[in-house]
Amino acid sequence: MHNLIPILAIVCWVLPWPQSVRADASVSLYLQKQLSGAELVGEGRLRIMVWDIYDARLWSKNGVYDVKLPFLLELSYLRPIKGHEIADKSAEEIRRQGLKDEIKIAAWHRQLRRIMPNVEKGVTLSGFANAEKHTVFFRDGVEIGRIEDPDFTKYFFDIWLGPQTSHPRLRAQLTGQKR
Repeated sequence: MHNLIPILAIVCWVLPWPQSVRADASVSLYLQKQLSGAELVGEGRLRIMVWDIYDARLWSKNGVYDVKLPFLLELSYLRPIKGHEIADKSAEEIRRQGLKDEIKIAAWHRQLRRIMPNVEKGVTLSGFANAEKHTVFFRDGVEIGRIEDPDFTKYFFDIWLGPQTSHPRLRAQLTGQKR
């Protein structure tokens, strides 16, 4: 049995994986240093009216969400969306979180418009809140940008995880709360 373990490991790396597992594997190289032992905290689907927008998954060190510790939020898109629409909606939602500093929101919005790609069905965008409280963005496991401002990290992830979220049911699913 012990002789099978190395063979199984090789087979797992050679066989094609589903999209979400490939993204997890690519991101895991970065996360091994930053978030070793990452476990799924929770997952859910964002649906607006009759449209499925994305499946979301939250990962953290021991599978427990704590805003003070590093975590990764993945969004696997179920429909095409333009990158500028993602950036625009993010800025709008940051305002909803209570930030009134329009100069700061405008600066972050410009950065997001440069970072956020257009997505098609099946694309996974991930945001990692690292130990320095910076946000590192990935598309299908490949880093696409960073915003190194702890205030941005707080307000950006509060879009999904904060008490003022537009989608409290999704927040409860992601953070492992029962609703």
